[in-house]
Amino acid sequence: MPPTEPAQASSQVSVPRPGIEPTEHGHRLTVWSRHATRMELRVFDPHDPDWLLEAVPMERIGEVFTIDSELLRTGTPYAVGVDGPQGPRHSFDWHRNALPPHAHGVVRTPHGQHRATVVDHAFDWGGVQQPVVPPSRQVIYEAHVKGLTKLSPHMPAELRGTYAGLAHPATIDYLRELGVTAVQLLPVHLFVSEQRLIHQGRVNHWGYNTLSFFAPHSAYASRRAQFDGTGGVLREFKGMVRLLHEAGIQVLLDVVYNHTAEEGRGGPPSSLRLIDDASYYRQDDEGRMIDCTGCGNTIDYALPAAQDLVVDSLRYWHREMQVDGFRFDLAPVLGRGADLRFDPQHPLLRRILDDPELQGATMIAEPWDVGPDGWQTGRFPAGFGEWNDRYRDTVRQFWLSDARAFRHGGEGSTGVGPLAHALSGSEGLIAAERGPLASVNLITAHDGFTLTDLVRYDRKHNEANGEDNRDGADDNRSWNHGVEGRTDDPEIQRERRRSMRNLLGTLLVSAGTPMLTMGDEFGRTQRGNNNAYCQDSALTWMPWHRKPWQEAFLVQTRRLLRLRREHPALRPLEYGRTGQRVAGSSRLDWWNAQGERMTIDDWDHSRDRTMQMVAESTPVEEGYSRVLVVVHGSPRDALVTTPVPDGATELELLWDSADDEHPHERIAPGARIQVPAMSLRVYAVHGMPAAGAPEATVSVVRTPPSPPAGSER
Repeated sequence: MPPTEPAQASSQVSVPRPGIEPTEHGHRLTVWSRHATRMELRVFDPHDPDWLLEAVPMERIGEVFTIDSELLRTGTPYAVGVDGPQGPRHSFDWHRNALPPHAHGVVRTPHGQHRATVVDHAFDWGGVQQPVVPPSRQVIYEAHVKGLTKLSPHMPAELRGTYAGLAHPATIDYLRELGVTAVQLLPVHLFVSEQRLIHQGRVNHWGYNTLSFFAPHSAYASRRAQFDGTGGVLREFKGMVRLLHEAGIQVLLDVVYNHTAEEGRGGPPSSLRLIDDASYYRQDDEGRMIDCTGCGNTIDYALPAAQDLVVDSLRYWHREMQVDGFRFDLAPVLGRGADLRFDPQHPLLRRILDDPELQGATMIAEPWDVGPDGWQTGRFPAGFGEWNDRYRDTVRQFWLSDARAFRHGGEGSTGVGPLAHALSGSEGLIAAERGPLASVNLITAHDGFTLTDLVRYDRKHNEANGEDNRDGADDNRSWNHGVEGRTDDPEIQRERRRSMRNLLGTLLVSAGTPMLTMGDEFGRTQRGNNNAYCQDSALTWMPWHRKPWQEAFLVQTRRLLRLRREHPALRPLEYGRTGQRVAGSSRLDWWNAQGERMTIDDWDHSRDRTMQMVAESTPVEEGYSRVLVVVHGSPRDALVTTPVPDGATELELLWDSADDEHPHERIAPGARIQVPAMSLRVYAVHGMPAAGAPEATVSVVRTPPSPPAGSER
């Protein structure tokens, strides 16, 4: 049958929105395609989704094809056939079954294809509302749905590694006792493994290879839910969200809108490529893919249809699934125009921030991709938080790379200035009007070494990934403390744990939004694999049986999170301004090892790496607090004279990275203390400023100088 000429829509006709919605006698399916010339609905047998039951032509209205059909009943598998012009930028194939992009349920056929399914959205939320967490109190916990509970002994076997397992009382109790406020889940949009991995007998464990922007990944549901074609997976996901919300824990999703599982030319076409390749993907006039992701294809967000798809997806997950926010993988892709340049005011970024249905949702950008000028840290518009890779690298450099240099007779590459810049919220890198909370501070993430592996390995060990150890980052700024990998040497073990506490302590006393990675709270290892994306095994699953030192480290993590929670001076909303009242900021004063005000020399040289920061809150809704943080980044113990903040009567030691236990110490301001090498201490400063001194509501910030060029990546 020859393709027909596209019909012109009458200006009087109401054009339905893409998606599927119930009607009086079935459902209406609507699919957008600018270039398609014909489209048909294909309905399959619910018991054998490879078996075609009926094919019905769809009506074209403008740039959408639509049909009202009684065949579309709950549980029915379906797809669409699409025909259109041939050419280098088109991939129409009438003989293939295309997955409609807005499908809310998807099943896999015995022959490895995928079909959309009609699902029942009914769900009783029981009056549970999305929790409201003040931004300054947010602590993000990055986790993998399967990996978090696959080894948990606290639930029935059939729930381990599932949405239901994540929502199990034992898991929720663990998260609440830890003290995090949000779980950020690695991709849960339906995904598949890349063809290369399949041929190697491996799988994509992380999930950054999306097949559908609307359907939840069915393999993360319990077996009963997976076989409930009416929407069992959907209900289990919603049940997980409801139970986490009841516990006051927000749910954030890591979303992959930058590319799809259709890969590059020659990859498996399944949805967008078959429906309208030219209207979704970046390609040149010859049909060659323009790849800004390293994954073979890149969605072109200079095109309105691609923008609409993302906004529709975000609305669905936020409104229908009650998800609280999103972390955007390779986010510069979403802000690249037709010329490939990144624009912070790109129409899609503005739509995400301005959409009425998305107000209140947390938005976090991973601010880099592999396109032109791919590193865009600090350039996203207000309303987005950003993963701060420069914070990560600075903290690792100070506590690990420089410590390795000291051990080998060298000097540290940097003074305390860059670390102070990180501690105080990365102002300058993050625009003043955005405030320090826009910096999502991290030491580790799913991608890279775990916290334990940072102190165990100088080199990556990714041999198990099947790429001859070529994959994964080489610049890890790690330090093995003298032995590569595990060791029974008690001194090295003590040094490693101290370094881990230095890293974790720095993270949780820094201005900004902290993010922990699953298992770092007690010291999970991946045995040196810093790119474990294809390892779905105990290597990447979280162990729930912990060694004594891991239990002790978990106690330290909980204590640090409680300390941060109790002291608003450590988590300001705003950057301060000298001589101005800035509510919600913190007054920061900086002192050297002699208890004197920092000088330019103190900031710049890398020999005496000791500084003291007094953070004093300017309250808005919380009580007044004042905290002293003592940083000693030198390889030798030192006598340090504590400062004498105005009105201070006593310094109470809250935490010491050099101590495996909880120290108890109260000293007078101005006291001399013995501080062990490479360690960090936190004191509560008791007493109020005297009358006539700068008030707590006055933010007088002595900001450390920005790090010199080249000191941070």
